[in-house]
Amino acid sequence: MFALVQSLTLNGIEAVPVQVEADVQNGLPTFDIVGLPSASIREAKERVRSAIKNSGFEFPLQRITVNLAPADVRKDGSHLDLPIALGILLASRQVFAPPDEFFWIGELSLEGTIKSVPGVLPMIMALSRRYPQAKAIIPSANQGEASLVDYPSLMAHSLKEVVSFLDGEQALIKTELSDLSLSPGVYQDDFSDIKGQASAKRAIEVAVAGAHNILLLGPPGSGKTMLARRIPSIMPEMSRQEILDTTQIYSVAGLLTPERPLICTRPFRSPHRNATANSIIGGGRIPRPGEISLAQHGVLFLDEVTEFSRDVLESLRQPLEDGVVTVSRTHSSSTYPCSFMLVAACNPCPCGFYGDETRNCNCSPLQITRYLNRISGPLMDRIDLQVEVPRVKYEALTENTLPEDSQAMRSRIEKARSIQNERYNSHGIQVNAQLRPRDIKKYCRLSDDAQHLLRTAFRSLGLSARGYDRILKVARTIADLDGSERIGAAHVAEAIQYRSLERKYQLSIR
Repeated sequence: MFALVQSLTLNGIEAVPVQVEADVQNGLPTFDIVGLPSASIREAKERVRSAIKNSGFEFPLQRITVNLAPADVRKDGSHLDLPIALGILLASRQVFAPPDEFFWIGELSLEGTIKSVPGVLPMIMALSRRYPQAKAIIPSANQGEASLVDYPSLMAHSLKEVVSFLDGEQALIKTELSDLSLSPGVYQDDFSDIKGQASAKRAIEVAVAGAHNILLLGPPGSGKTMLARRIPSIMPEMSRQEILDTTQIYSVAGLLTPERPLICTRPFRSPHRNATANSIIGGGRIPRPGEISLAQHGVLFLDEVTEFSRDVLESLRQPLEDGVVTVSRTHSSSTYPCSFMLVAACNPCPCGFYGDETRNCNCSPLQITRYLNRISGPLMDRIDLQVEVPRVKYEALTENTLPEDSQAMRSRIEKARSIQNERYNSHGIQVNAQLRPRDIKKYCRLSDDAQHLLRTAFRSLGLSARGYDRILKVARTIADLDGSERIGAAHVAEAIQYRSLERKYQLSIR
């Protein structure tokens, strides 16, 4: 006999409908799964066999063929266990046919209980867009994710419970919609913990206000890491859409838990310098989101950025420009969003003390140049602000004045962001860092003094066209923080200052 059960599979963070076709015929007892299944799906045969038997049903000793259609799309994930088992029970006439509007998601244990699976949130979001009249049957452990979407989802604990539901003997509990506004972001680190470093704090405020990338360069112990870790605390509160976008990436990566079903704080990802390109960008034998995608709407912090491999750093160039990354494999390609703020930090030289007032540097000029030029010119050109973080002086550490806290900085940033949101409301962008060339020409108008100053800087610094655009974007952000519609000479001068390290440290920016 033949049976058809509806389910889904993931391609990146997009869910694709899958039809699980089960056929049970007389013949030698075999169990085959076809339709480009991954290893985890091929292993489902043993899980499904044991789950059916331990749930009190009979596993048919016949020729069983399960086809996952469409056959040209690779399927991966243990969430197809439940629809495969249900298809076999239907085809062997142990269960009545389920309504067509149900989509089944769940991994089976050997005893027949339904376990949580990654990727439930993007699956439910896809169903709400494509099949608003259908219903989803999900594991009870995934109710936190499913409750984020206004869609009829029913929770199941075991295969036996699912069969009782289909036989009309038992009802399944429906998930209730969560109120995302009840989960504001809470950050433990605050800028009031940092004394001194007024210029670095100002640069970080400018960077966050326009979502610009930033490089912090200074000797060991100057506070670069402390500054970077507090950046999420001054970023605006996440919107509902940002929360959903970020949470579905963590859902696909399997990083959500029943205690943390929602990502409501800005992500801060700080991968180790030995990380591979696949772990940063995403990929692997079975593609998974990388660190740049896990930093969606948050911060990707590369500490000691010059120690990262060249391949890793160069692979960041395209995602920084496009905001998405595509991982291609033989049978499929997966696309992941990666809209993040890059924060990099490094020492000024191999020993770390070049330019330090208290320690002598033992590095030669050639060593310093080679060390810093590990960051290529094209990548450095994509970093809008390059800021020097000097060692904190004793007087700054012992003063009794309480430094400005993150809330005060955030209030100014939110005002600047609201100006940008209103300005670009109909252009499909939100912040100054996303300005395209035609938008720069329209919204980054300079006064005569500012135009003259930028012309002089362009020639003396040997800026590229991209560097010119970056200065205009940063100047636009500084003007927004100042509440000025027109960009003046003071705004341009500050923006140029954030690229002045090129000449001092002989960075490879052209």
